[in-house]
Amino acid sequence: MKKLIYLLLCFNILFYTFSFCYATLDNENNIPVWSNNIIETFSQIQNKVELDLDSESAILMDEATGTILYTKNEHEKLRPASVTKVMTILLVMEALDRGDIKLTDKVPCSTRARQMGGSQIWLNENEELTVDEMLKAICVVSANDCCVAMSEFISGTEETFVQKMNDRAKELGMNDTTFKNCHGIDEDGHLTSAYDIAIMSRELSKNHPSIHNYTTIWMDTLRDGKSQLVNTNKLVRFYSGCTGLKTGSTSLALFNLSATATRNDLKLIAVILRGPTSQMRFDDAKKLLDYGFANFSNKVIVNKGNVVTKIEIEKAKLDEVEIVAENDLTALLNKGDEKNITTEIILNENIKAPIEYLEPIGIQKCYLNNELIGEINLVASEKIDRKNLGDFFNEIFSYGYKLGR
Repeated sequence: MKKLIYLLLCFNILFYTFSFCYATLDNENNIPVWSNNIIETFSQIQNKVELDLDSESAILMDEATGTILYTKNEHEKLRPASVTKVMTILLVMEALDRGDIKLTDKVPCSTRARQMGGSQIWLNENEELTVDEMLKAICVVSANDCCVAMSEFISGTEETFVQKMNDRAKELGMNDTTFKNCHGIDEDGHLTSAYDIAIMSRELSKNHPSIHNYTTIWMDTLRDGKSQLVNTNKLVRFYSGCTGLKTGSTSLALFNLSATATRNDLKLIAVILRGPTSQMRFDDAKKLLDYGFANFSNKVIVNKGNVVTKIEIEKAKLDEVEIVAENDLTALLNKGDEKNITTEIILNENIKAPIEYLEPIGIQKCYLNNELIGEINLVASEKIDRKNLGDFFNEIFSYGYKLGR
């Protein structure tokens, strides 16, 4: 009887093996790849309160998800003044990431840079500052001369750099924006909107958080203590949790600000354009930030790398594989809504080996009151190889040995 069972087992395994080999011919690229780790809806939440802002244009955005929490004339095209430098700084940080430049590189000063005027640290043509020092001067005291020097250092000319600024703006979806220079001194046609400033501020703050090492400086020095720096953004000192980002003002633009702040893992971006006075722009920014922190919270539903489930993989060498979250799944909520969060795991159909490490094999969706508010890829925690003929014969002989004992 044992021999009969053994023969039947061998027949079934061999049949399965040949069908397994045949199946490999049509099983390539059958696993869909989900394009979005988090649904960045930029959906507009209806303004439920009147914040009584004095500024002409404003917006409040959640940094993590890009959700807009409050707006006022957010697409009106206005002069940004030195808030322009958010894009300049972003391009500098991206050049650093690519390895095109280093923080220790020495940046020369051209005649053009020296003659910029406006807010500056009075560079002269006989000195060089490091990229690190240039960033500090730009972020803390809004140095126009340093912006031009950096633009020339990265791109050869300011004109070429400004073209890169406009190209990057298009990539980010900043449809209200045209840059004419890298510093923000008034120039016809140099325009943007509160909405677009929020977009580029989010890109800088979220993907280059080290910039806050500069934008949170209240007072510092350059040139061995000879040049004193005091931050133009008064919120850095007087608003709890402020992390930056950039002020701007001219006689035509009036008073502008892109303010970033963090409290209890909630990161907010408040943009103010055409504030009647310097103090009013700060007051309006505080109203926006206070409203955001009082009414919203950011909840991490699933942490990156967390094991979400375990599944068996057909024709795999391992019996099961752990499925993990590719990134954090974060939800922006009205305070008190945490109890109404539900999640759903959706795995791809016909999951078979081989599977690559971190290959997407499903998604996890997050719902608030049955409305989809976010989703992330679920990926394999390790590489899973297919069984080969040797593996099957080993199983046959191993099983037969156990039966014969």
